[in-house]
Amino acid sequence: MGVYILKRLLTMVPTLLVISFLIFAIIELPPGDYLSNQIEQLRMQGESAAIARVEFLRDQFALDRPFLERYGIWLGVWPGPNGFDGLIEGNWGWSFEFQKPVGEVVSGTLLLTVVLNFATILFVYLVSFPIGIYSATRQYSWGDYGFTFLGYLGLATPNFLLGLILLFLANAWFDVSIGGLMDPDYIDQPMSIAKAGSILSHLIVPTIVIGTAGTAAMIRRLRANLLDELHRQYVTTARAKGLKENKLLLKYPLRMALNPFISDIGNLIPSLVSGSVIVSVVLNLPTVGPILLSALQSQDQFLAGFILLFVAVLTLFGMLVSDLLLAILDPRIRLGGQASK
Repeated sequence: MGVYILKRLLTMVPTLLVISFLIFAIIELPPGDYLSNQIEQLRMQGESAAIARVEFLRDQFALDRPFLERYGIWLGVWPGPNGFDGLIEGNWGWSFEFQKPVGEVVSGTLLLTVVLNFATILFVYLVSFPIGIYSATRQYSWGDYGFTFLGYLGLATPNFLLGLILLFLANAWFDVSIGGLMDPDYIDQPMSIAKAGSILSHLIVPTIVIGTAGTAAMIRRLRANLLDELHRQYVTTARAKGLKENKLLLKYPLRMALNPFISDIGNLIPSLVSGSVIVSVVLNLPTVGPILLSALQSQDQFLAGFILLFVAVLTLFGMLVSDLLLAILDPRIRLGGQASK
């Protein structure tokens, strides 16, 4: 197991290199950049002194260099102007929109983004797992029809509308402040028990809102997989031999039905980040989603590139966790190659 994990971690290095190149290339596809757009606006306004300042920044951050050279400087494998360091050396770049280093822009949002994503994934699995099992084992019952209806309702309801409704109810019933991931009194305050409690109380609404669509889809998937396994020949044979229903369900069909269920852990992370942008704007959540949207709109390439690369790292680690869980869950899966004969 340890050797397999080490191999996977080493494999992530070239994978991240390819991903970083694709990210940089896609961000560079639109013509111009943040500073080029600013220069055009300043020319229209006749601000010659400001244009000289912007041109200096273009030279300072090597934006006037060829594409591959700019990519190498951003990554940190090519010497940049004035000793400019890259990602490998810990320099995440400069945000032209916020006029400060990328690290300062995202420092307060990365941890909260990870916490919110973890809470959402936990919510999706804790809710969809028992409901999916219930619907499969009690097919065409009133409970199955009820959960199916709620699932379709969750898929059809816009997230931002559900968020507004839950925000109103949380404020009216539990006196939770509107928006954000904590009460305004705790912003810029050191972590304490009271602040942690405020964060947990504010996590409930965005977790439910962001996780609703994923939960509904997971319920349908687990129900379909488990129904397929329950109709297989080995289940019929086990029942004929007198194996108790609960033991039969847990030992074989459920474990086989969970394979796609577990393998989706890695895919959930990028979908949660990209799918929560509108929700984060509506609920005023301090996550990287709104920052990424703003960076892409303004062509702030260093900021957008780092956030996309950060999501890619989370995805790769999520896929590693899902592969390890699948190997533990299903004895037919072997780590690092074929099973020994």
